[in-house]
Amino acid sequence: MVRERRYEMPVDLAALLGPHQHGGYDPTWQRTGDGAFWMTKRTPDGPGTLRLTRHGGQAWGAGAAWLLDSLPGLVGADDDLSGFAVHHEVLKGLAVPRIGRSGLVFEALVPAVLEQKVVGREAWRAWRYLLRKYGTQPPGPAPEGMRVMPEPEVWRQIPAWDWHRAGAEAVRARTIATAAWHAAKLEAAADSASLDRLLRALPGIGVWTSAEVRQRCFGDADAVSVGDFHLAKIVGWALTGEKADDAEMMRLLEPYRGHRHRACVLVGLSGLRPPARGPRLSARDYRSF
Repeated sequence: MVRERRYEMPVDLAALLGPHQHGGYDPTWQRTGDGAFWMTKRTPDGPGTLRLTRHGGQAWGAGAAWLLDSLPGLVGADDDLSGFAVHHEVLKGLAVPRIGRSGLVFEALVPAVLEQKVVGREAWRAWRYLLRKYGTQPPGPAPEGMRVMPEPEVWRQIPAWDWHRAGAEAVRARTIATAAWHAAKLEAAADSASLDRLLRALPGIGVWTSAEVRQRCFGDADAVSVGDFHLAKIVGWALTGEKADDAEMMRLLEPYRGHRHRACVLVGLSGLRPPARGPRLSARDYRSF
């Protein structure tokens, strides 16, 4: 059974949904040739498939009603832009980005942990392997190859050899399995600050991972991914013409307090990046270790 909701979507739907995609072949996220966006999610009511276009959404499965009820939040309609002002000339004239929120903590946490201290291609390969092996078939007419993220108890039971085959070493595997034991408490967090305290009390989860999760789950416009390999250099280059470290980045972002993550997204939209020098980091393969 399909449920529908008419809703006028923002012009740049791709920019709003993009942060919820993990790699070009993410089994939970796909854009089809007709311009529609497909996402699979494990909601509090069960698995669901969501199809979004400029004119609204369709959803299938036990989680369909939950997905459509949370649709405004996902596309940034509930995002509060008050208090945001551009303080750097290079960012003026750019459209102020909205931040969407999924409302699902564990969905954001697992890929964030997989992305810790590795290049994106390495993390996305592990995400694809684990979803294809342990994910479930999505309800409704989802495009071929899509999967619904498994429940937390499944993540607790993944054997060591499958983590190895996925290319995730024991530290990240243990962090995800430990977090899975506390998934219900994490999902029940009332706000971003509460979730930050809960996440950072778990072994293996620090400032960067917590920020990545809160950006996606709560749409936290002030959660800066401190510790990111590229972010401080990009922000520093865009705003001063020089690369910066994390401390300098936070000093530059201070005028945007309350919207510091939004300012980082705006920097990304500017296209200003330091020149690339030297070869790119290659993806490691723990399966050969």
